Amino acid sequence: MNIHDAIDSKRIMSLVVIALMPALLFGMYNIGLQNAIAAGPAAVESTGWFSMFLYGLLVMLPKIAVSYIVGLGIEFTVAQWKKEEIHEGFLVSGILIPMIVPVGCPLWIIAIATAFAVIFAKEVFGGTGMNIVNVALIARAFIFFAYPSVISGESVWVSTESVLGLGNEIDGYTCATALSQLSGAGVDSVVGACPAYELTTADMLIGTMPGSIGETSVIAIALGGLLLLFTGVASWKIMVSVFVGGIAMSLFFDATLPESNNMAHVPFWQHLILGGFCFGAVFMATDPVTSARTEKGKYIYGFGIGAMAILIRVLNPGYPEGMMLAILLMNVVAPFIDYCVVQRNVKARAKRVTKKN
Repeated sequence: MNIHDAIDSKRIMSLVVIALMPALLFGMYNIGLQNAIAAGPAAVESTGWFSMFLYGLLVMLPKIAVSYIVGLGIEFTVAQWKKEEIHEGFLVSGILIPMIVPVGCPLWIIAIATAFAVIFAKEVFGGTGMNIVNVALIARAFIFFAYPSVISGESVWVSTESVLGLGNEIDGYTCATALSQLSGAGVDSVVGACPAYELTTADMLIGTMPGSIGETSVIAIALGGLLLLFTGVASWKIMVSVFVGGIAMSLFFDATLPESNNMAHVPFWQHLILGGFCFGAVFMATDPVTSARTEKGKYIYGFGIGAMAILIRVLNPGYPEGMMLAILLMNVVAPFIDYCVVQRNVKARAKRVTKKN
């Protein structure tokens, strides 16, 4: 990782992992909660929160283990081949990958996606700090395009198997995310997104709803975001700009597109708290390696991510998420944004020097 201040990469990685803990821990609890909801009201009433959390922990541990074993194994092999020290860059990517996939994603697919991301999004560019796109998002993109039913189907959001006697065995359960429901049936469809269970605004904020493991709880994500901002690890300019871009594009579409486009008329605040918008804004867009580095460029970069995410959601109903592709596209554009900002500054200074002379 290229560092431009006094904070070394090891400290940055450690702080990001700590910031991810609230979302990860809540995601584990939510895995158990959604499993109980799928089993019926009796299961929800009879299952305690600790049992739900423990079940989610047992479901998540293999996914985390596979991500780290495959990713670190490749990095270790490459480091030995290059006769270099192993960097700690995969410390964050290794925990992010299991958090941004559905709970039903098979371990073998996580392994293949992790290997693809580490090799083709990181090592071919020179290793840690040299990648131009977010490694974890490339893993998710690989799954999305190679195994679309695994990451966008309605049977992948709820764990339906018991583990070591915990959880419930469930047959034939399907459940769409709130965003998928909104894109298909209109604004009011967020209520009743899953059988026998109605989502409220509180559910959206707390995160007690189906979705990718670490992306559902706005409150947990906000706690991690505050830590990143307080420690100076993440740029508030990027983070705020993502939300501003999302709000602006949402209001624009709401005012201009016909009523037949359901996603165009979703309230802007629902766009922000549903799907991976908050998680992407806090933990993905602010990646210091793949984001813009000039101060003005950070505003443009962040705004572009937020606006692009809503644009994809509204104009491409087949893919109601949008955040993943928006960040990856802006990752590619970030160097050009910095170049334009620097060139503009150079020209402005040249004009000032000319006037003085």
